[in-house]
Amino acid sequence: QLQLMESGGGLVQPGGSLRLSCATSGFTLDYNAIGWFRQAPGKAREGVSCISASGGSTNYADSVKGRFTISRDAAKNTVYLQMDSLKPEDTGSYYCAAAHLYTTVQAMCVSHEVDYWGQGTQVTVSS
Repeated sequence: QLQLMESGGGLVQPGGSLRLSCATSGFTLDYNAIGWFRQAPGKAREGVSCISASGGSTNYADSVKGRFTISRDAAKNTVYLQMDSLKPEDTGSYYCAAAHLYTTVQAMCVSHEVDYWGQGTQVTVSS
């Protein structure tokens, strides 16, 4: 059974950093694109960053470019989202998602072509 488990959320002050982890089971990262999405109260879910099955392609929302970095550790079946220079507008529930092998990072992050979702982890940026 395919599962995605997020961790690493919490409360952080503006300008601080957090690293989110998405531990996967039931499949290998070599055959699935993985993405991070977020949803703030009253707003639509948005694609934050996605990484291809090969790890060779990534996509970032304009609002996080230069501040967030997505990476993967295939040996641990885990994908990370390093979030630096956090802003209050980064507050929201962050979800890990998986898509099948041939889904591009653009299709996943922009068009939300996702096949599996995690339960989410809360990130709050506040002083």
